[in-house]
Amino acid sequence: MATAPAPIRIGYCLSLTGPLADNSRSARLAHEIWRQDVNSRGGLLGRPVEFVRYDDQGSADSVHGIYERLIDEHEVDLVIGGYGTNTLLPAMPLIAERERFFVGLMGLGVNNALLYPNYFAMIPTGPDPNAALTEGFFALAAEQTPRPTTVALVSADAEFSRNPVIGARANAAKYGMKVVHEATYPLSTDDFAPVIDAVAESGGDLLLLCSYLADSVGLARALRTHHFRPKMVGGAMIGPQNTAVRTKLGPLLNGFVNYEYWAPVPKMMFRGVEELLKTYQARAGEAGVDLLGHYMVPLAYAQLQVVAQAVESTGGLDDASLSAYAREATFSTVVGDVRFGAKGEWMQPRVLQVQFQGVSGHEVGQFRDGARQIVVAPPESSSGKLVFPYARALAVQ
Repeated sequence: MATAPAPIRIGYCLSLTGPLADNSRSARLAHEIWRQDVNSRGGLLGRPVEFVRYDDQGSADSVHGIYERLIDEHEVDLVIGGYGTNTLLPAMPLIAERERFFVGLMGLGVNNALLYPNYFAMIPTGPDPNAALTEGFFALAAEQTPRPTTVALVSADAEFSRNPVIGARANAAKYGMKVVHEATYPLSTDDFAPVIDAVAESGGDLLLLCSYLADSVGLARALRTHHFRPKMVGGAMIGPQNTAVRTKLGPLLNGFVNYEYWAPVPKMMFRGVEELLKTYQARAGEAGVDLLGHYMVPLAYAQLQVVAQAVESTGGLDDASLSAYAREATFSTVVGDVRFGAKGEWMQPRVLQVQFQGVSGHEVGQFRDGARQIVVAPPESSSGKLVFPYARALAVQ
């Protein structure tokens, strides 16, 4: 009697508890959908796929030990990166030391310093990731009348925010705008009124925010109750992409302009993405995760499509062969065709800027089809026009 083939085991960690848990749990469900899809088709190389997954609790300090355990104790066949800069960065030295093929999920500029040749970034920020996140925000602002000339930069005091702020400074200089205020706040902050007070004193035309999930809520609430009205606000917030944050804030989101990596608009309906989201959304309620999954799910699923294509195309699990293939190949994924370039980043940036318009109440369905989050940049992906300035966007909601 033939024995069943040994599974291919993929090891990684996700922040299933802690400040990024909502997004990480969405990624976990997307990964499970991929695993079930690939196993239903016979697995990879005729072998079923299993995950060995740890919760890093959002703590960078635990990441090195987790990957050491995955590689040395579990002897996993493949490793992939978890969600975000905060936990990808501490994994990189060990991954580089062991020369593993490594596809990370949404880390921003993770490989800027190390230049590890076997790292690949599943994030559409392109070859200049620091600047790409906010490029569209500043480009839009520069096209408006009257043209904004000053900007205030406010960010959480966390690893993930450092690179976007570096990029925002560069973009401000590129578009001839002066930074008149720059501040960070602890992630434990509850009262954001003093933060907005300080911005108001600066009188900045633009307010660029780089925030996590809970602080995105606090900042939006504090701004709405304040007299200060910047001409544009948003830019680099991790929060408005999350359905729970959207429904919590409701109309308070109107007028905000912020980055997205994917949106449910006609120009972003790549092959397989609609079916994936339908499957995810049918399971999201019972799983207790983001009900729509627009932010995390396409890229998390595509992350494993990249791994699968590399494995099937090279016919094995050799890290050097997988990495060499990934450096040259074009990958067909639910977020479109992907090619990797310098530092493992995408060759071409595909960061969107969306503006929330016409949000009414707190019902989740209004966010399902892209009618309330309008893609305003880049032009080739747009689904509507920017309402400027912020105060006008509030008046027409």
